[in-house]
Amino acid sequence: MNAAQKRAQAKVEYNAFLAGCPSRQLLDRISDKWVVLVLCALGGDNSSGQAGAAHAIAPKAMRYSEIYRLLAGVSQKMLTQTLRSLERDGLLTRTVTPTVPVTVSYELTDLGLSLHRMTRGLRDWAQIHMTEVLANRENYDSHTS
Repeated sequence: MNAAQKRAQAKVEYNAFLAGCPSRQLLDRISDKWVVLVLCALGGDNSSGQAGAAHAIAPKAMRYSEIYRLLAGVSQKMLTQTLRSLERDGLLTRTVTPTVPVTVSYELTDLGLSLHRMTRGLRDWAQIHMTEVLANRENYDSHTS
């Protein structure tokens, strides 16, 4: 199979293991830490409570400034790029309300909510297992130094 045939096959089958597959680009986008955190924020997972606890908080619309304050360390440029890419992919909607000043809010779509359920698990896993991972890193580093 030549390269052109492989690219054509990737477009039909969406096999992320193939370099030219569009699903690989999507996988790259949704594996970004800011995407995961934005989805969790809009999904209502923005409390500092126990990871793995029941998620009783419902998804909600948030203003840009609320998201920005919540995501410590994100730059305005990166947050804007992340929100635009999520909107382009149909994972969230951007609503402009003609107030003074103009109010802009973001909310997950049904597609975004389905992805949020997956990313919430990744976030919870990272928070639950961080102590173990840090111990493993320390152990590894002490043996390789």
